[in-house]
Amino acid sequence: MTHLKIVMVVIAALLVSACGGMQISSLPQAPKPGDPEFAPVPSESLRPPPNSGGSLFVDNYGISLYGDKKARRVGDIITVVLSESTQGKKSSQSKTSKSSNATLTAPVLGGGDPIEALSGTIGGDRSFSGKGDADQSNSLSGNITVTVSEVLPNGVLRVRGEKWITLNTGAEFIRIQGMLRPDDINLDNTVESQKLADARITYSGAGAVASAAKQGWLTAFVNSSWFPF
Repeated sequence: MTHLKIVMVVIAALLVSACGGMQISSLPQAPKPGDPEFAPVPSESLRPPPNSGGSLFVDNYGISLYGDKKARRVGDIITVVLSESTQGKKSSQSKTSKSSNATLTAPVLGGGDPIEALSGTIGGDRSFSGKGDADQSNSLSGNITVTVSEVLPNGVLRVRGEKWITLNTGAEFIRIQGMLRPDDINLDNTVESQKLADARITYSGAGAVASAAKQGWLTAFVNSSWFPF
């Protein structure tokens, strides 16, 4: 019983020291709506820049009777059609074997009888077999409407946005940001998610339901590499 108490004291000391060395600020915070990384651009960014050329019109801010209504300026709205589907599969297998045998006959000294004590047989068998398989797939479909946050000098649009759905005590959200070419925008002002460059797509949840599916801090510590046993 004394040894058990000593072990419990040592474990408690390790837990206290490990928790004391962990930085609380480094723990991931629960996501909330209105993150500046995904929020629409402020209204000040939507004002046309001052025209110093003496003309009454500003480039890219004119209204044409024959032009389309595709997103092309900061603050414009565009719908991203989510149609992500990936699949990966890998399989490997290896097998080796080796067998050896050696026989030592009984030697004869001076023409006498064979010395049976010096005879023997040596044999050995070795084999190895290994096999590994990996299979992973995911898919995501739906729509999310985002805004243009920046127009790059080469005409590429940088877009970002988020969608939150709150049901009872839980919430689900989709966040997306990336870059796209104006030529990839369809006539109905939509674009496929595969056309986004440097895309960042997040689909997750927050609230009581999402918290119930996560490990507690003590369970996470026991299952981490910090636990010495």
